[in-house]
Amino acid sequence: MARKLRVEYPGALYHVMNRGDRREPIFMDDVDRRRFVETLGEACAKTGWQVHAYVLMPNHFHLVVETPQPNLVAGMKWLLGTYTSRFNRRHKLFGHLFSGRYKSLIVDGSASGYLKSVCDYVHLNPARAKLVAVDAPLRSFAWSSWPAYLLAPSKRPGWLRVDRLLGEWGIPKDSPAGCQRLEQALEERRGAEEGEEFKPIRRGWCLGEETFRKELLEQMGERVGAEHYGDERAESAESTAEQIIAAELKRRRWEEADLKTRPKGDAAKVALAARLRAETTMTAGWIAERLGMGTRGYLNHLLYRKRKADGE
Repeated sequence: MARKLRVEYPGALYHVMNRGDRREPIFMDDVDRRRFVETLGEACAKTGWQVHAYVLMPNHFHLVVETPQPNLVAGMKWLLGTYTSRFNRRHKLFGHLFSGRYKSLIVDGSASGYLKSVCDYVHLNPARAKLVAVDAPLRSFAWSSWPAYLLAPSKRPGWLRVDRLLGEWGIPKDSPAGCQRLEQALEERRGAEEGEEFKPIRRGWCLGEETFRKELLEQMGERVGAEHYGDERAESAESTAEQIIAAELKRRRWEEADLKTRPKGDAAKVALAARLRAETTMTAGWIAERLGMGTRGYLNHLLYRKRKADGE
């Protein structure tokens, strides 16, 4: 059976969920949870994502993310692959950590209420799973974006966007009083949250007005092959990489041909390769070929030596 196509477009909103392989834990302790959040922040820096909500459960996670560029697939590939590598390295394991493909629900961001529904669903997850005592506030569960919502703006991660959810709750200002109103509203919602509103989030593929659904179906119908989606995904990431390369060539007063004629281990080329790995989702193989640096394995060796020399 063919896989479902991922729908990607600038400004898309998604509710993303993925479980551990065989429903096994994806976090062994708080160090793993902290590392996942740090990796999510790195993914946001690479892709431009804006996170509206997240929660880390014992064997799965939920994420509400907005993609200014159509790059959900490239970003998720990097996020899941990088966290898996870090998890396996720390625990001396190997193989898959996550179970198959992640689930993604497309959310209508143009109409009021749908973003609020998915964010509330995510933030209420610990209470549903009884990970928060009945008499304890939701903010006592540390591994969600909810506690950060209640902090001062300067203390939140730069990639966490709170203004849209505040607006959908009818709270005009991101202030201590506004946060207090927000917390009170969700705590009141907590007692009656098992309603019809959340069923489409659990079972559907999109959440929004009927016109939104029809537009998505038309978009999917127009693109009959998965290769079309692959081309669009690659185009966004590759465009960013090419812009970085062009800027570096101009800064160094190099010609395009210099990338091929200079030695594979040229320090400036290694620095450019490191920047591409840090700021884009392009693979080591693509970077090695594009910069004339030999094989993927040799490039990874050069990057390892650079990190070691830099004391990382």
